[in-house]
Amino acid sequence: MAKSKPQIQLLNDRARHLLRTLIDCYISDGHPVGSRALADAAKLDISTATIRNVMASLDHMGLVTSPHTSAGRIPTDRGFRLYVDSILEVQPMDEVLLNTMKQHLDPDQDQETLINTANHLISNMTHMAGIISVPKRGQLPLRHIEFLPLPDKRILAILVVNEKEVQNRVIHVEREYNQDELTKIANYLNMNFYGMDVFSVRSQLLGELQNTRSQVDDLMKATLEIADQALRPVEGSGDDYRLQGKSNLIRFNELENTLKLQQLFDIFENKRDMLSLLDRCIQADDVQVFIGREAGLEEFGDCSIITAPYSVDGSPIGVLGVIGPTRMQYSNIISVVDVTARLLGSALNPK
Repeated sequence: MAKSKPQIQLLNDRARHLLRTLIDCYISDGHPVGSRALADAAKLDISTATIRNVMASLDHMGLVTSPHTSAGRIPTDRGFRLYVDSILEVQPMDEVLLNTMKQHLDPDQDQETLINTANHLISNMTHMAGIISVPKRGQLPLRHIEFLPLPDKRILAILVVNEKEVQNRVIHVEREYNQDELTKIANYLNMNFYGMDVFSVRSQLLGELQNTRSQVDDLMKATLEIADQALRPVEGSGDDYRLQGKSNLIRFNELENTLKLQQLFDIFENKRDMLSLLDRCIQADDVQVFIGREAGLEEFGDCSIITAPYSVDGSPIGVLGVIGPTRMQYSNIISVVDVTARLLGSALNPK
């Protein structure tokens, strides 16, 4: 996460402490924090008048605001951003809880089960909405491929990806192939492309076919053409995400407005917008925190999104995270999202 160094340097220790205390109080109960309550929570031997002066300075900097003239103050999105980037201390995961998570994310389970389990874990542990993108099949590493001849110029392609998932595809070819020919084709692919993701294998083979079409023998041409079909992406495969626990959002005061909730839930149903956001997150190397409209969606104005990518063989194949109000417990939730992403990646990686 990028650090907001320039603005934090404008705050002295007292202002920084009061800002942190105000945000912690607001996260806890969701109500504006008055000067007297802030003085008690901050445990500083200063007058409420001094606190009001500090709050006025923070207000002028756009870090806090007062929703009503006579009310206390609440943090703005800019204040939350400063808090997350430069003040917050992320809490390490409790050892007992970590071991429980490891048990739930058992590597012997299949990909579908692991993804759903990870999503349930982050939603249940944070009491927020959990979200996870499903890997596109072509992003997974190719472990083994076999071909079996079928009648009517058809071939059954059997792909093992990530050592856990088996994909069967029937492809149509221009002539009949016997088992010996298909075994040679499969051996070539297994020997030369083991461990590469399916998208990369297909791209490389298409390049070879284009560059050497006039020079390769008939069997090599058959290899390239059969592999092209066998590795071609299935329309809509992996073009999805899972949402868990969106009803958790109803309990927060700032999201109780029926219209706001409906607009938020409508965005959840709009796969294009959500997948676009998740695709942006998968490019990150670490945890990302979007506060309010930083996510690029107006409907998330009162929400924050915390995400982290999960990887197989060092390459990110998906992203998971939580969606909740901007006053979420960042110190704990960042840790939950980060650890869950790492554990899921570890479980999906071949042994």
